[in-house]
Order: sequence, then C-alpha cells, then structure tokens
Amino acid sequence: MERLEQFLEWGGVKKEVTFIIISAIALLISLFDLVSLPFDIAWVAIVLCGVPIILEAVIGLVTAFDIKADVLVSLALIASVIIGEYFAAGEVALIMQIGALLEDLTVAKARAGIEKLVHLTPQTARILREEKEEIIDAQEVQIGDILRVLPGETIAVDGKILSGHTSINQAVMTGESLPVDKGPGDEVSSGTVNQFGSFDMQATKVGQDSSIQRMIRLVQSADAGKAKIVSLADRWATWIVVIALLSAAVTWLVTGEIIRAVTILVVFCPCALVLATPTAIMAAIGNATKHGFLVREGDALERLAGITHITFDKTGTLTYGKPRVTAVYSALPQFSQEELFQFAASAESRSEHPLGRAVVFDYTQKHQAPLPQSRHFLMLPGRGVKAIVSEKEILAGNREMLEEENVPVPQALTSAALRFINQGCTIIFIAIDKQAAGFLALSDTLRQDAKDMIHQVKQAGVIPVLLTGDHENAAESIGKKLHISEIHAGCLPEDKLSWIDSYQKQGHPVCMIGDGINDAPALKRARVGIAMGGIGSDIAVDAADIALVDDEIRELPHLLRLSRRMMTTITCNLTFSMTLNFIAIILAMTGILNPVIGALVHNAGSVLVIANSALLLNWKFSKKASS
Repeated sequence: MERLEQFLEWGGVKKEVTFIIISAIALLISLFDLVSLPFDIAWVAIVLCGVPIILEAVIGLVTAFDIKADVLVSLALIASVIIGEYFAAGEVALIMQIGALLEDLTVAKARAGIEKLVHLTPQTARILREEKEEIIDAQEVQIGDILRVLPGETIAVDGKILSGHTSINQAVMTGESLPVDKGPGDEVSSGTVNQFGSFDMQATKVGQDSSIQRMIRLVQSADAGKAKIVSLADRWATWIVVIALLSAAVTWLVTGEIIRAVTILVVFCPCALVLATPTAIMAAIGNATKHGFLVREGDALERLAGITHITFDKTGTLTYGKPRVTAVYSALPQFSQEELFQFAASAESRSEHPLGRAVVFDYTQKHQAPLPQSRHFLMLPGRGVKAIVSEKEILAGNREMLEEENVPVPQALTSAALRFINQGCTIIFIAIDKQAAGFLALSDTLRQDAKDMIHQVKQAGVIPVLLTGDHENAAESIGKKLHISEIHAGCLPEDKLSWIDSYQKQGHPVCMIGDGINDAPALKRARVGIAMGGIGSDIAVDAADIALVDDEIRELPHLLRLSRRMMTTITCNLTFSMTLNFIAIILAMTGILNPVIGALVHNAGSVLVIANSALLLNWKFSKKASS
C-alpha cells in the first residue's frame, strides 16, 4: 500500500502535517531536556513518525519482498531504540516523514477524464419505425436501424446519412476547428454534434463498436500503457540496504562495539537521498506555476526532461482555434473587396453557423460602420445562406450552392479559390443577383508566439512534430510557416496514438500537446501530456500531466529547460548526499561519530539538499548564457 493511501486512511495530509509538527516539538524538548518526564519524550516522534515507516516496510517485505528505502530506515530506528538512542531514532523518523510528505504533495489528484467521456456518450436515440419517431435507449439501437437526428442533438451511433443536409461539429473526434458539411452518403460518428438541419441516417456501428466507445477504450489503454517512474531512492534501496548491513556487521565483528554498528545504520539512512528528488520537484513545480503551468503529476517534469520529440495538435494549440477572414477576392470590377465583404457580412448577420459568425465579427472589427439590413433570410444547411441586401439577392455559401442556384462559376474564379484551398483555407463563394462575384477565404490563424516558440524548442534540442486531424493542405500550410518538417495530417484519435507509439518504440520519448477531447488518448499515452488549460476541454486537461493555464505557448521552452535543470539539481543533490554519507560511515567505523552526532551530521546534509533545491524556485533560462 502506498504511503499516501495509508495517511488518507488515518485522516489525510493534515493529520500527517500535525504528526510532523508534534514530533518536531517533542524532539526539541528531548534535545534540550526542557521537561522532566519518566520517559524520553522523543518516543512521541518514534511512535507518530517511525511506526508508519516500519509498518510500510514490513508490509512491502511480507507481501511482495519489496525492498525500498524504508527498510534501512526501519532497521536504523529499531537498532537505535534497542541501544537506547531514542533521540536519534526520533530524528531519523521525523526527517523521513518530511520527505514522504513532500513526495505526497507532488502526487496529482485522481482524474475523472474517462468518466467525463462516458458522460459524453448519448443516452437516447430517435428511431424511425413505421414512419413514426420513437425515443429509445441508445444501447438498444441495432445495425440497420433508421435514426433521425435534429439540430443540436448528439449523434448516438456511427452511421451513414440517407437524406438531409447538415453541418457536423466533429471536434470530439478530429479536433477540426470548423464544422463539416454533410449530405446523403456521408458517414457520421457517435459523439459528434449536429448543428444545423435534421437528417435521417442508417446505423452502421453500434454499442462498443461506436466511435465514442472506441475513444473511451483508447484512453483506458493509453493510461495503462504509460510506465511510471520509480523514485531513485527506492531504485537504489536494495544496494543501500546490503552495503549498510554488511558495513555494520563487519564493524561490530571487528570492534565488538554495537554502538558503532548502529551509528553506521543511522548515518546510512537515505534521508538526503529521499529528499533529493521531491524537494527539487516541488521547487520546479513552484517555478512552473509562476510561468502558467499547472503540474498535475508529481513525476511529470522528471519525464519531460528525457523527451526527444514534441507532437503538437494544430487547432487550438498552434492556432487560436477560431476561423478568421484572411482574404477577400472580387471577380467583378463594379464591386470592390470592401463592398463584397459588406454584402457577405450582411447576408450572414442572421446566421448561426460558425463561419457566418466569423464573417460578421471580422467585418465589424475592421469597419465600424453598421451593416445594411438583410431581408428574406434563408439558411440552407450544408450549403450556405440566401438574403436580400440593398435590394440585391446575395448568395453566400459553397460551390454546390451556386450550382444548385444555377449560378455559373468562371474558371478564373475557381483557380483563384484553389490557391487558397491549397493553403488550408475554407472558401465562401459570393453571388450577387445570380452572378458569381468573388469569395471570402477563411482560415484558423497562427498564435502570435507560435513561430518563436517552435524555434526555441528546436534550440533546446527537441524535434517538433505536427499531429493533427485537419486535412493535409491546412497542416502543410501551418507546418511551412512554422518550419515544422515532420507532419501527420488527417489523424483520428487512434492515428495519433499510433504515431506516438511508433516514436516511443523507436526510443524517442514524446511530449504531446493538445486541447481537444480527441487528443485525450494521445495525451495519456505520451511520455508527458500537456493540455491547453484555457481553451482546452476538461477531458483533455484531465488526461494530461501538465496544464498550460493561460494558453501562453511561448512559455513551453522554459518548461523544457526547467525540467532539465531540475534533473541536474537532483543529480547534484544525490552526489552530495551519498558522498556525505560515505564520509560519515568512515567516521562511524572509527568511533568518531556516535548515533546522535551521526544523525545530526547527515541530517545537516538534508538541509543543504533542501537549500540547493530551493534555488530552482526563481531559476530562469538565460538566452545570453547559452549563446
């Protein structure tokens, strides 16, 4: 049983802190003999702090023959008590519990990402039977059943559209920033949301085979597949125990003085070794918090220090996740770009479609003048909008809409639009009085700091990789702007998982950065998962080890270098503590140190370890120093 779980059973971390405070006071009273009692008050520290350590060591040995650092601590405690060195026993117990508390504080709270995914699963479905609608439990849907999906509803199962046109928000599966227009013959996935227009569909995958259920299984399997780091103190514990016991036994046999043997066990206690890692981690976490990172897993920074690749989701991570009008193209000389923009914005002013809202927002941001009123507004799901603006009939939508309205699209206009499509843009064609007038190009825009951040990541020796659900043109366009050479587009959640597995099997630990529900499995499986905490979904944040609270990605290079600095600090702490211990052992063998002085000496080393770790709190990477 883990130490944290034991203390939770006894009343939580607050009780642990209380025990430590009471024990510290008791040891001070014992050291300076402030109170006259029939027993040594150091027994308070032995009972409150030492007994839990001994119990944990015994349970580990009996149930799994698991030799950890607490085995040697228990031996030192018991030996000190046997020869009457109660203060030394209490002091060692106290310092070890302080280290344990620091470890406990770095452990993340239990996460509920899988439960939230389960809540996303639709509970009911609207089935058509004998031309009548009937609401049934989603689990009762069978392959081949005909379902009707109304605007705003979540699709219950995977299937194929039979009739109707609509726009589907597929962010839960692909992370795409824009809804996707769908019509007869197109496939739709469970968990995605129907935004406009009703449609009838035939179920093709139900129950455990549906997309949302596969997502849940991916998250579960990804979490199980992530290896956990064992603390260095426990990793070396077996050797420490063996060396300590041999040294104590040899000294006792040679000198015949048991007090020297007990002193060796006391000074060999891995107090500083136990403190070396958690104190550095706590200080680094404090530093990361100042830079907008919430570290949710205690060993996340330790894992981050060893990564070689960073895989970025595109939408919402490297971009803002909101469509913006990036170009206006006018094909008719009688209408300027500004006039074309105004006609489109007026026609879209009553639209609820994200693209329509983006057009209106961008126009009003750029031009403070009020929009002309539109009349006879009509929204055609999966196509676009139609309205009368300034006595002109305006069509704003995709090319299929213009063709259905018998509006010819000149080849020159098609070629101009194709150039923007190849850059990953979405095109809204504009027709005025049945004549193709031009188009608006919309795209997701890069975060302001993205380019410099990628440059700094490369400077830190880490390879950036673009791993996105968006189509290839959009991915290639973003990759080119940011100088990212490794690009994988059109990725579903299982594809992202597969790519991360591929990198890590080749010996390249991966840090995954994303914001969407579709990123949750990859965030779980990667060596380290970082979620965009501001715009990211709750499920993505729950799946991640670290959350970037304010979405300021420019701080990412600092976090990378901080994790490596932390590991350097841990290495220095370990080297210092082990060197001090071996010197103390030699002094104990020669009889220069007794148990009490030995405990004070090696616990003084613990204080120096804590002081060295504290330097991480305000550490900041200097670009000048690296150049």
